[in-house]
Amino acid sequence: MSKKDKIDPRQHSRLVVDGLAQAPSRAMLRAVGFTDEDFSKPQIGIASTWSMVTPCNMHINELADRTAAGADTAGGKSVIFNTITVSDGISMGTAGMRYSLISREVIADSIEAVVAAEGFDGLVTIGGCDKNMPGCVMAMARLDRPSIFVYGGTIQPGPKHRDVVSVFEAVGGVTAGQMSLEELREVETTAIPGPGSCAGMYTANSMASAIEAMGLSLANSSAQEAISAEKKSDCEKAGIAVMNLVKRGIKPSNILTKESFENAITMVIALGGSTNAVLHLLAVAHDAQITLTLDDFTRIGSRVPVLADLRPSGQYMMSELIRIGGIQPLMKTLLDAGLLHGDCLTVTGETLATNLKSVAPYVEGQDIVRDFDNPIKPDSHLAILYGNLAPEGAVAKISGKEGSHFRGSARVFHSEETALESILDGRVGPGDVVVIRYEGPKGGPGMREMLSPTGAIIGRGLGDKVALITDGRFSGGSHGFVVGHVSPEAATGGPIAIVEEGDMITIDAKTKTIDVELSSEEINKRLLNWKPEPPYTTRGLLSKYARLVSSASLGAVTDIK
Repeated sequence: MSKKDKIDPRQHSRLVVDGLAQAPSRAMLRAVGFTDEDFSKPQIGIASTWSMVTPCNMHINELADRTAAGADTAGGKSVIFNTITVSDGISMGTAGMRYSLISREVIADSIEAVVAAEGFDGLVTIGGCDKNMPGCVMAMARLDRPSIFVYGGTIQPGPKHRDVVSVFEAVGGVTAGQMSLEELREVETTAIPGPGSCAGMYTANSMASAIEAMGLSLANSSAQEAISAEKKSDCEKAGIAVMNLVKRGIKPSNILTKESFENAITMVIALGGSTNAVLHLLAVAHDAQITLTLDDFTRIGSRVPVLADLRPSGQYMMSELIRIGGIQPLMKTLLDAGLLHGDCLTVTGETLATNLKSVAPYVEGQDIVRDFDNPIKPDSHLAILYGNLAPEGAVAKISGKEGSHFRGSARVFHSEETALESILDGRVGPGDVVVIRYEGPKGGPGMREMLSPTGAIIGRGLGDKVALITDGRFSGGSHGFVVGHVSPEAATGGPIAIVEEGDMITIDAKTKTIDVELSSEEINKRLLNWKPEPPYTTRGLLSKYARLVSSASLGAVTDIK
């Protein structure tokens, strides 16, 4: 028999519904709409992240229905199920933000649980807000069943080119006396006009683009507005395409390779994407059993320029990139330049090079995506830094506009809230390095995003005058001279725990270093005298996560032995 003959498109579902002993299973499924005919079809799980918790996901129920219709048309039997989402934008700056990164693990675990328990033969996952996406893909990698990811799509911008980051920065503008409360209210009420994920090249759009470059989404799934005919069509096509994967036996393990992750990293850099992509790609690689390290980002970043002039560091929004063709022309440009691996398999069943063969270039005269001879930055904006403050590494997002070197005096805070208060009331000024610690994966717990402090710094006009370092992380909307993921974190006795008010700190993006100007003897002395902070809580999900989670340098995953 040939390899093709050995493929069983009902490898998993037949164990659940075939035979005399499974009559009770069939009885249960008849109640949710199965017919006799359906029991002989491959079952396709549709993992929906629909929720009215956030505008990012409020429309995904309709997208799930479209995806299910596509799978059914192609001869499958679709089964829609839900997983959770939480909103970073809503919980930002509060204790609730501790649950944001944790939700990535909950999403991955819940999809794994449903698909494995119910015996689905194929899977389509649909993600909106930024933790949905890596959570969905982590589950796809773990389960290793024919799978496709669908991005819920980007939001349309508000009037005057506004988005959610505009609101965070407006808060800083009010405290600096540059904006009135009435002006803030006007920004607040117009910045988010409807469904879809954040409008710039923040984490959601960064991860959607990375996933497409990895080969797990259909063409331009990452570059479609949430409310568009293209997105609805993308969902129907995904439902049809997953049936093709089921019939051919193509699984994520056939698609996810070291080279496909290198393609993802390349796209994130070329688009000027989020620091969170580092954390999430490390986590996905872990579940895919692919060796990926922080040093891979440095290696690839040395040869890949930033070409897209997108927010937060640039001026354009995702909807504007969509109007000139999305990311496909950029991928074709990178492929032709030898910066993408064209032989990587994708969910179309074809290679990346084949998928891009007929893609036309961007229209003449557009200035959103630049040519190689006129880059935004000639190498990566994502700098992996090492030094006596970060022996295991830290991740900086430095576009070049802030400069590449910063030396300043430490202003030390044990939480995001206390740092934000000092920034807003003017106690942080030019030449300061804001140090926010005990916000790492274990110490937070949950590794909160520092969009409120970075937004306040930008809003007060200090973006190139104040640096911020943290063992927490940043929103994709953060910009300025910022360094996150400092590892080891303070809660585990990392050197960031012993920085004192007034210590001089040097950050250098060219030498890839971050150091506190102390002798090794003084650092060791302080570490010997250091005592851990009491845990934030000893009960529930946060406590469980803190006990299990790895270092940010390893992706903050929860199943490392």
